[in-house]
Amino acid sequence: MDSIVIHGGNRLNGSIPVSGAKNSAIKLMAASILTSEPIRLTNMPRLADTRFLGALLREFGIEVTESDGADGQQTVFDAREIKSTFAPYDLVRQMRASFNVLGPLLARTGEAKVSLPGGCTIGARPVDLHLMALEAMGAKIELDEGYVTASVPNGLQGAEIEFPFVSVGATEHALLAAVMANGTTVLKRAAREPEIGDLARCLISMGAKIEGLDTDELVITGVTSLKGTDWSVIPDRIEMGSYAVAAAMAGGEVRLTKGRGDLIVALTELMRQAGVEIVEEANGDYIVRRDPTLRLKAVNATTEIYPGFATDLQAQFMTLMTLAEGESVIQEKIFENRFMHAPELMRLGADITVANGEARVRGVESLRGAPVMATDLRASMSLVIAGLVAEGETTVGRVYHLDRGFERMEEKLGACGADVRRVKGEAQEH
Repeated sequence: MDSIVIHGGNRLNGSIPVSGAKNSAIKLMAASILTSEPIRLTNMPRLADTRFLGALLREFGIEVTESDGADGQQTVFDAREIKSTFAPYDLVRQMRASFNVLGPLLARTGEAKVSLPGGCTIGARPVDLHLMALEAMGAKIELDEGYVTASVPNGLQGAEIEFPFVSVGATEHALLAAVMANGTTVLKRAAREPEIGDLARCLISMGAKIEGLDTDELVITGVTSLKGTDWSVIPDRIEMGSYAVAAAMAGGEVRLTKGRGDLIVALTELMRQAGVEIVEEANGDYIVRRDPTLRLKAVNATTEIYPGFATDLQAQFMTLMTLAEGESVIQEKIFENRFMHAPELMRLGADITVANGEARVRGVESLRGAPVMATDLRASMSLVIAGLVAEGETTVGRVYHLDRGFERMEEKLGACGADVRRVKGEAQEH
């Protein structure tokens, strides 16, 4: 399998364009099932995850056409005819979010058979809430040999659904189903992530009736059909935040373009407390500056649901704290097993102790290059960021994780002066 090799010590200076949000794009792709008219998504990232879901949509008979248009990377989805409602394990297992095709298939065709997505390295992440929401809307669901077989003989029905805790995936899935249910659906304790707002606004442009945008209570009045639309995917806040941390870690000055700073306020506040200079320009660009001769300050952080500090940026921020003066305490409140990058950072010389859902990071003077292994998508980026400053050579293995969520990472960092390259290996089954 491929690996990323980094020779540390280079400052970063230049511009990095932020790609479209992976976590929004894959749900917008699922929304294409709901209409027989074409949907054109622009600002589309080209990632392993979008390819996986594209392959699954083609299984249903949906035409998926990628191209470079006048407004950048685009993909057109044409679901004029759904030829199959079966989502096999071999496709769903490659990305958990593929499970979210179940609701749209039920809404469009009244039946579906979708594989359960299986386990996840950063926590259990069960789909119970997804199924609870669909059952509340009248779906008849059976679980057998790892598959969910569902049907709605009388169509999906509006319902009042209160989630026992905030779940991004369940909120998105219920929203995708409810837009074509009979009557009104109320989603209480709904997640408020920007990607949900992006999905809701796209559905509204398709003719859906949704109220309560960006709040924890969504009211959806079902419609009988939806039309096609053109929609631009919002910028990827996790990619933007990751490159902001990379710039701060390596030192220098990096301009982040095509992003939205309002999506990463919780992170930038922490970075400023640590001593990083961040300037937002009138055109929306973000400039991240740090004099590498001045040491960072240790800052405590706790992951929270949006608009709090994102769990998907926790590993990257922990990496930044490995060189900060003093001790920082990082608490993980979203996923129970999301400190697997800590032992890998320790291989590079970081001083970290993990216990009871928190990591204590005592800043060291420097990191040293070593072979490390990516354990999940965001952890892989944290190791790349560490490699940018580690003395000598750092090799990051299992970078297929990285390819799921970061587009042209080596190219973007390399354009700013990083010594980073991909070493091709044997194809890896994952």
